[in-house]
Amino acid sequence: QVQLVESGGGLVQAGGSLRLSCAASGRTISSYVMGWFRQAPGKEREFVAAISWNGAITRYTDSVKGRFTISRDNARNTVALQMNSLKPEDTAVYYCATNTNGWVLTPRAGDYDYWGQGTQVTVSS
Repeated sequence: QVQLVESGGGLVQAGGSLRLSCAASGRTISSYVMGWFRQAPGKEREFVAAISWNGAITRYTDSVKGRFTISRDNARNTVALQMNSLKPEDTAVYYCATNTNGWVLTPRAGDYDYWGQGTQVTVSS
């Protein structure tokens, strides 16, 4: 079992920055692909970013490229999402997830088997 806990969400003005953190416990995540997803009210959960087990490879959805950066610290069993130049359309609940079954940086939520409870990010215009 892997427990994931997100933190760092909040209210920020458009153009501002937030840094989300995801702390894992129960098992080391150093061998697993980690991902961030988000879900806005009335919308499906969507892929934001993913990172390989060693941090060497990252993948982003087009709408956040150049603004968001995913990173990990395997020694601390954590993953982070640095979000810059935030826009109102980034408003959502952000979830951290881990894929313990494969090496591909998949954007499909169904491929991730452990999820955090989410943290709210609200960007005001």
